[in-house]
Amino acid sequence: MNQYEIRADFDRDTIVVYQAFNEAIASAAVAAQRLVAPFSLNRMTWIKPSFRWLMQRSNWARKPGQERILAIRITRAGWEEALTHAVLTSPERRVYADATAWRAMFKHALVHVQWDPEYSIQGAKLDHRSIQVGLSRNIVERYVSDWTVEIRDCTHFVHRISAHLREGRADRAKRLIPPEKLYPLGEDLARSIGAL
Repeated sequence: MNQYEIRADFDRDTIVVYQAFNEAIASAAVAAQRLVAPFSLNRMTWIKPSFRWLMQRSNWARKPGQERILAIRITRAGWEEALTHAVLTSPERRVYADATAWRAMFKHALVHVQWDPEYSIQGAKLDHRSIQVGLSRNIVERYVSDWTVEIRDCTHFVHRISAHLREGRADRAKRLIPPEKLYPLGEDLARSIGAL
C-alpha cells in the first residue's frame, strides 16, 4: 500500500467527505441540505474522506464542538477541482523544488492539503496516511453551493460503533465502518498533492 493513498467512499459521480460540527451548525446543515449559518463562509473548513481519521480526531463525536458527525456527499468534479488548487501545508521535497518555491505557492493557495497518520478503529496509528483538505474562504462557497449533493447526519451511527468498541465488540464495530476504497487520481494530480 502506498503511504499516501486516498481511500474513500465514492461512486462514479460523487465522493463522501466527513466533518464534525457543533449541534447548531449540524442541525441547520441537515435541515437545509447545505452548510448554512451559523456555518461561516469566511474561514477555512477541513474535509476528510477517511471516516476512521475523523473518529480519532473527534473522539467518536465526544469532543466539545465536534458532537455531530456529518457525511457530506460532494461531486467528484468538485473534489478534484479542490485538489487541483491544493498546496501541501509543508514544503515536502518530493513535491517542491525548495522551501522558497513552496512558500510562494502556499501564500496564495486556495486549498491546503495535509497528510496525517491514519488510525485503526481502536486508535492505533497505522503505517499509511490520510488526506485532509482545507478549503479557504476563497473557494468554500463552491463547496457549499456547487459541489454538495447530500448531507447525512451519521452521529447515531457513530455512537453505535463507539458503544461496540467500548464493550469489547471490535468485530461488530468493524462491520459497521463505511467501506472505503482506493480513489483513482491522474498522475499529475497525484504528484502535485504528494500522493506519488
